[in-house]
Amino acid sequence: MTKRVLAVDDSKMVRDLMSYMVASGGYEAETAENGAMALEMLAQQRFDLALVDLNMPLMDGYTLVENIRGNPEWEDIAVIIVTTEAEAEDRRRGLEAGADLYLVKPVDEVELLTNIKMLIGDPDG
Repeated sequence: MTKRVLAVDDSKMVRDLMSYMVASGGYEAETAENGAMALEMLAQQRFDLALVDLNMPLMDGYTLVENIRGNPEWEDIAVIIVTTEAEAEDRRRGLEAGADLYLVKPVDEVELLTNIKMLIGDPDG
């Protein structure tokens, strides 16, 4: 069964780019435009990893990560924050919320796929 990644970002262009990069690595990609939509999708479908932007309407990335980490059914979902926020304080908050990794945009495709593979393994593994 192919491993599944949920890309959460309010920018359609970024969602499409993340989805393309994830799919090019052999993973199945789905997208959500905000944290609230992502929680609905997580409740209905199985994902192995979430790529989460910090600045989104309805529910920011910090809150989404805290919700993922607070739900025992989702505790094995890996989380990578992918954001434009490069300050040390933002990084600290993201990791304290429960993210496994914190990457600053623009993210290189090879770097993204290497980190995804490190966290959840091969797409079909």
